[in-house]
Amino acid sequence: MRLFTTLSQFFQDLRSQKLRTALTILGITWGTVAVVVLLAFGVGLEKQSKKNMHGMGDGIVVVFGGRTTMPYEGFPDGRRINLREEDVPVLDSEIPEIYQISPEYLNYTTIRKGRSATSPAVTGIYPVYADMRNIIAEPGGRFINEIDMQKRRRVVMLGNEIKNLLFGDSTAVGQQVMIGETPFTVIGQMQPKTQNSSYNSRDSDRVFIPASTYRTMFGDRYINNIIYRPSDPDMTAQVERRLMEVMGRRNRFNPDDDDALGVWDTNEADVFLKNFFLGFNIFMGIIGSFTLTVGGIGVANIMYVVVRERTKEIGIKRSVGATSRDILFQFFLETFLIVGMGAALGFMLAMLLIKGISFLPIEDFVGIPQLSPLVALVTMTLLAFIALLAGFFPARKAAQLDPVECLRT
Repeated sequence: MRLFTTLSQFFQDLRSQKLRTALTILGITWGTVAVVVLLAFGVGLEKQSKKNMHGMGDGIVVVFGGRTTMPYEGFPDGRRINLREEDVPVLDSEIPEIYQISPEYLNYTTIRKGRSATSPAVTGIYPVYADMRNIIAEPGGRFINEIDMQKRRRVVMLGNEIKNLLFGDSTAVGQQVMIGETPFTVIGQMQPKTQNSSYNSRDSDRVFIPASTYRTMFGDRYINNIIYRPSDPDMTAQVERRLMEVMGRRNRFNPDDDDALGVWDTNEADVFLKNFFLGFNIFMGIIGSFTLTVGGIGVANIMYVVVRERTKEIGIKRSVGATSRDILFQFFLETFLIVGMGAALGFMLAMLLIKGISFLPIEDFVGIPQLSPLVALVTMTLLAFIALLAGFFPARKAAQLDPVECLRT
């Protein structure tokens, strides 16, 4: 009955003070929209940034040959360290923390089909390369497999841009292309993927052949780089230390000479992005909360006005048995109702705004704002805190009023 009476009084006040209440609710609404949209933009940008970065691969490490800067065992500094395919099985066997590993040969060679020709990066790799680099074949095709490696087959998988250049809308799988003067059978084409980082060239502009076939065809003595994935991303520093020890022993350089090998650890970028977007989202939340705080101040002001207008009513209620807790409950409930109405309207407007933004061609650049459960939880927590502060001081003032003095007004 007490709750029903309070609600009835609340809606009666709404009808009598339409403009004042509407402006207060709109303040909370705008603050809610600001918090939700800003945090949703942060979540969307974070996911798109990770997607772009992981287009090159998840948790991979790329190793390049470098140049020594320390004399070692009678060898002078300034020596060039070249990588060999024979290093790969040694690293695989001596460093059990390496989950997947592949050499990577590279040569820019003409590939043509009929009159269409280009000179992409022809890459010789092992089958596990596809998993490490997130290279997925379109349905009906496949990537290099172990049998291709064993039999040194002249088979090739095309990057999607190379396929479009050579074949257009025609089917490529099963067709032949010329790499240099050697015919190769197309066994697959790569599904398009977002990739904002690379080395040498993007995967869409590459063609992939078995490393064994590449070695037979080009006769390269050295590989371009080694790519591997640790079994645990948290062990990348330990694996890198062991890598320097093993390669230092094989190539006679000081394991502490960091310039002897170039190491690109994408896990470090993951850590950077995680910390960056944690700070970024906190910053966006703080900006949005300022707007929400302004709305909360408006709620507190209107509740102070309500307390002043109901001073005699409060005195009557206290004189007939209402306690301070009853008065506190009444004003807290009204505060939370005002904030709740503004929040509900704000969430609806924010979702409509996010839905409208999703139709804009901005996904590849800043992602699409996403109303995630975390965003909703943070916003609701802020709203509850604002409502608590906005209602506490007016409610306490109302509860502490002297009934006798109230009846005299």
